Amino acid sequence: MFFILFVLHDAEKCDPLLSAWEGVGVRGATVMHSTGLGRMRGNGWMDDMPLFPSLEDFTEHEETFNRTIFTVVDSEASVDRLVEATERVVGKLTQPDTGFLVVLPVIRVYGMNKER
Repeated sequence: MFFILFVLHDAEKCDPLLSAWEGVGVRGATVMHSTGLGRMRGNGWMDDMPLFPSLEDFTEHEETFNRTIFTVVDSEASVDRLVEATERVVGKLTQPDTGFLVVLPVIRVYGMNKER
């Protein structure tokens, strides 16, 4: 089994990416809003936020967030399919402003295959 962590640069591609992942057999994934050092330093997004922000203030700054997506797949063939599907949606990962993907081996997983 393999743990996949993908930081997606363009949040608007999140839904198409998740659909592509489902199309290659991913059964579930967790998606989080995130931002990186480059965006924090480059955009100064915290400087634009009011001292006491409202929910609306955060949604106005939505473009400053990445999406960090993680999942577990069962084989190297699944990893290969997932990487290919990812690059079909975001472009080659060697190009700027696409994101980065990490693959780690998994020793054990608990709670993945629930009894229904």
